[in-house]
Amino acid sequence: MGSNIREIVRRVGFRALMLVDIALLAASLGLAALLRTGSWNWSTIAQFLASKVSLASFALFAIAVVICHSIFLLCNLYESKRLSTKTGEVADILRAVTICALFLWFGARALSIAHLQAHFLISFWAIACLLIIETRMLVRYLLTGIRKRGRNVHHILVLGTNARAVEFGRKIEAMPERGYRLLGFVDDVWPGFGEFKESGFTLACTNDGITEFLRKNVVDEIAIFLPLRSFYERAADVARLAKQYGILVRLDTDVFNLRFAHARTDATGGSSQIISSGRVIAGWQLLFKRGIDILGSLALLIILSPLFVIVAAWIKLTSPDGPVFFSQKRVGINKRQFMMFKFRTMVPDAENIQEKFAHLNEMSGPVFKITNDPRITPIGHILRKTSIDELPQLFNVLAGDMSLVGPRAMSLRDYQLFNEDWQRRRFSVAPGITCLWQVHGRNTIPFDQWMVLDMQYIDAWSLWLDIKILALTVPAVFKGFGAG
Repeated sequence: MGSNIREIVRRVGFRALMLVDIALLAASLGLAALLRTGSWNWSTIAQFLASKVSLASFALFAIAVVICHSIFLLCNLYESKRLSTKTGEVADILRAVTICALFLWFGARALSIAHLQAHFLISFWAIACLLIIETRMLVRYLLTGIRKRGRNVHHILVLGTNARAVEFGRKIEAMPERGYRLLGFVDDVWPGFGEFKESGFTLACTNDGITEFLRKNVVDEIAIFLPLRSFYERAADVARLAKQYGILVRLDTDVFNLRFAHARTDATGGSSQIISSGRVIAGWQLLFKRGIDILGSLALLIILSPLFVIVAAWIKLTSPDGPVFFSQKRVGINKRQFMMFKFRTMVPDAENIQEKFAHLNEMSGPVFKITNDPRITPIGHILRKTSIDELPQLFNVLAGDMSLVGPRAMSLRDYQLFNEDWQRRRFSVAPGITCLWQVHGRNTIPFDQWMVLDMQYIDAWSLWLDIKILALTVPAVFKGFGAG
């Protein structure tokens, strides 16, 4: 689901990394104990299974693992390392494992624990460093391969053109394997602007043009690097604008008092930043939502495959000049464009002649709708009335461009006619086949009320709400309410 699903995968990845580290710490302590005692020389599996471990030794072992894991948490090993270097990450691991070994050594001395001798702790330190560093480098290698294939790419815009902003831009471009694409910088001409021009970076737009830039471009994050005392209001305005669009914001410190739906800290080359977002669909629930999308769309495609064949043949027999499927560019999450599929319900050149009937449009706002549209084929009326024409969108759901439930996917034409920025927050989540609009009247609802329903869905989102909307969609489709 675009950047939202990347975010939840990131969080789940950190949870998985914690479990892996716990296992590696336990293995390191166990191997160090075997090296100390030489008790690894079992000749048979039976001897290994017959070896005994006292309850006190097991408790001591468990406490040591918990202590080491707690130290890893305190050393911030589970913050994002997307923009950190390999050397920096290795240094963090060495520091954390060294603190673990020293803490265990001082604890052993204070409590007179004979098992934790110096040579045991040195063995633990060496084994843990080797295992954990190798694991992290493997993770980096796998993520780099994914990003080189164009997956998990974040488009980032930098607000400000001062030395800190330029340094951040250089860091981004020096590490393409981290999966960031630098869109450019936002600023007006100022006394130090000449130094920025010499840096070779691109000015994406001026401060007055940022709203228009966000409307027309895919932007996942905005990094704010403005002098706080002089440009507080400007930075705060941009942060509020990003909230409307559901765009992540990187800040040096929490000085703007932004009450966003979600905020977290992130590591950027060793410095801590605040990342805020207007998004409300996050966490484990989003992972379940995507899981439901995959399983639901796949199951429905299999079950409905005979209907697909029948409808395709019917369309071809009654309107042989055009294709079975209608495809059109739609605006998805964070304004990413994708090809949406439907069964064709109109004559082949319907889009080209749309303007001829513009005076008949019955919908308010940037939406085109005619009750008895002359472009619709005879079978098209039936497919629209029953919503069967929407079923090919299940392929879009399976591909991750859409969700089963979400704001309706808008065409490029309709999107370009939006005139209020608050309405564009609907693009901070993946579009869906059905939503509140679908079950509350569809084409009978004015555009402004439609947008309000989309905002209500985003702000009140939960898995239960999705299930409720899916359940209400079935009777709405059978009634043909608002369709046509």
